[in-house]
Order: sequence, then structure tokens, then C-alpha cells
Amino acid sequence: MRASKILLVGLIGVIAAQGVYAQRSNNVTRSRFHFSTPKVRGNKAKIICPIFTNSKYPFHGLGFKLGDPFALTYKYYPNKRFSFAVDVGKAASGLYNRYFREKFNFYVVSDTIPSDGSSLVYLTHRVKSDLIGDVKVLYHIDGKKISEGLQAYAGIGWEWKRTQLHYDYQYFDAGNNTPTADPFGSFQRNRVTMGPQVVLGIEYAYFQIPISAFMEVEYFSDVQADPGWQRFEGGVGLRYIF
Repeated sequence: MRASKILLVGLIGVIAAQGVYAQRSNNVTRSRFHFSTPKVRGNKAKIICPIFTNSKYPFHGLGFKLGDPFALTYKYYPNKRFSFAVDVGKAASGLYNRYFREKFNFYVVSDTIPSDGSSLVYLTHRVKSDLIGDVKVLYHIDGKKISEGLQAYAGIGWEWKRTQLHYDYQYFDAGNNTPTADPFGSFQRNRVTMGPQVVLGIEYAYFQIPISAFMEVEYFSDVQADPGWQRFEGGVGLRYIF
């Protein structure tokens, strides 16, 4: 009888041990297949969001921007509220084709108008270079209530632009409106403009690498070559933050 009790107690112990092992194995399986969400705190959290820590300002950002213009971009973050940005690159000349064509008659001056009274008719044009640069002062608003790592910003800036244009044209006889004996010609003009701009944008920086993604819209007003002319510009880009 005593031997039977000892055997029964031993069997119950083996069953209990197997149950504990099975429960542990089940927990490992859940963890392996990510059934539970890990909670990251302290230093490990900085691995997921390594930039724009309040205690580590200032920051610098260097990268590129796609759009109008296509540019190299630098941004300085002295604190969490303000930043300063500089873009240098090439304007999206294809977006200005109609505008440059309409400027043909404006750029025709006395050195291209023939003395016999013949008229000039636009044929085509091409942009030989179209360089652009701007500086901006921006104010940032924390958007973490919408998404962690999101910022919205607004600001003002100043833009410079230098464009070299090549125009081709055709001469027409003033009397019968037919092409002249030497009907084709061309000329070049350098166009320099500048003016203020207003900027609106968003910036997102919640990656496992120190990268900031941004999207912005700029409203430019010309005060130099064509005073009063206005246009929307902008683009998207990435910056490496250090």
C-alpha cells in the first residue's frame, strides 16, 4: 500500500513537471512568432528613434531634394522650435517651357531685329543652365499626437535664380511675309531673378537610422526679372542627421 502511494505521488510529480515545461515552450513559441508586442524603454528606445533628442541639440541635416528645384539641401537645427535651411541646385526647367516661350518677344532687342524691317518668328528654345539657390528660416510644431516623429513647419525665405536661354527664330520678309534668303537665326539671354518665398512643410524622423524625410511647398514671388510673377515650387527629400 505504501509503495502504491509513493508511485502515485511520483506520477503526479512527473505530470506536473511536463505541464510546466509545456507552458514554457508555448511562451517561447509566442515570442518567436511575435504574438506579443515588445516594450522598449530607456537607451533601447533611442535605437528606434535615434535623432532629435531634446537634450542633444543642435543637429545638422545634409541630403537631397527632388522636385522644383532638384537640389542639395542643408538644414541646421539649433533647437526643437527653429531651423535654418539652404538649398542649392537646378530648377525643373521643363515646368517653365510655356513661360520662356512667351518671353521670346520680350528678349528680342535691337541687336536681333533686322534693319530692313523683317519680322522674327519664334521657332524653339532650350535652357542651357538653370541654377537656383534659397535660404529659409523655419518654425517647427511637434506633431507626435498624430504620429511619433512627425513635425510640421512654416517659414519664410529668399530665392535667387540664374537662367541661360538659347532661342532659335526665323526671319520673314516684311513685304510679302515669306522667309528671307537667310531665314534662320538665334540669340542667347541671361535671366537673373530673385524674390521672397513662403514655406510650408512636414518632416518625419522615426527610423532605425538617423534619416529625416520631408515634403514642402514654397510660394515664390519675383521682384527682379518679372516683378509680380508668382509660382508654387517645392518637393520631397531626405537628409542625414548628425
